[in-house]
Amino acid sequence: MLYGDGRLSGVALLAASLEDRLTQDMKTAMKAGEAGKLDLSVIRLARAALRNATIEKRQALSDDEAAQVVARQAKQRRESAEEYARLGRPDVAERLKSEIAVLERYLPQPLSDDELRAIIAQAIAETGATSRRELGKVVGRVMPRTRGRADGKRVNELVNALLPEA
Repeated sequence: MLYGDGRLSGVALLAASLEDRLTQDMKTAMKAGEAGKLDLSVIRLARAALRNATIEKRQALSDDEAAQVVARQAKQRRESAEEYARLGRPDVAERLKSEIAVLERYLPQPLSDDELRAIIAQAIAETGATSRRELGKVVGRVMPRTRGRADGKRVNELVNALLPEA
């Protein structure tokens, strides 16, 4: 919803179903007190990221776009956790993994390797790819079908495994 001067209103901007879930869970976390502190923190950050994405886009986010924003938040934490673990900070890495678990509650169910392989095989057949030199074509077909349900790095690895070398 836009204000008269063209500004976007805050809460009305989030994708409705995800917004409702986040708001309900935020209330529950607030009522839980100390036990819900981590959830509350992560949910507030997710809502802020969604609000920022909506403002940047200048219109309400679709459910898919909202899921992409939350997936991006989870991916950032996953990469940070790996880095902290590599640098010998397992305490921070564990906290980030806990935050990822909270975010994953709001993401669609990830594709299994078998489901992903089937989508990749179909894309290979559609593009007629015969070698790894045509990896870009295949990945370009696969990514829109798996958006939010499979990590691009995982897709790339499986496409590499399924395509023969040039």
